[in-house]
Amino acid sequence: MIKPEKLRAEALKLPHALERPHFDWASFRVDAQKGKIFATLPPHHEFSNVFLTPDEQRMLCAAEPRIFFPVPNKWGEKGATSIRLAACDLATLRSALVMSWRHAAPVQLHALLPGK
Repeated sequence: MIKPEKLRAEALKLPHALERPHFDWASFRVDAQKGKIFATLPPHHEFSNVFLTPDEQRMLCAAEPRIFFPVPNKWGEKGATSIRLAACDLATLRSALVMSWRHAAPVQLHALLPGK
């Protein structure tokens, strides 16, 4: 189970990440890319959203359907994916955040990822 504080800490470990409000949700953005969002956290903290390719989304939803599900709207059709925090472990969360961060960050920042 992932607590909101842990999600926040993991998202903010990524290079050039910052937290900003997005309506009444928290959003995590890549500052170097004009604040492009790579994850969101609603006030109820039941899930978080990340932004993947449709193929990545299909893969994760098929592999871990109790953790991942498409956002139920047009955003979901484009790869926006929800993560059930109560069912998620830390390694799975980190992996999803990194995948989403890679889509939001400019390529020149990818070498700054932890472990690279």
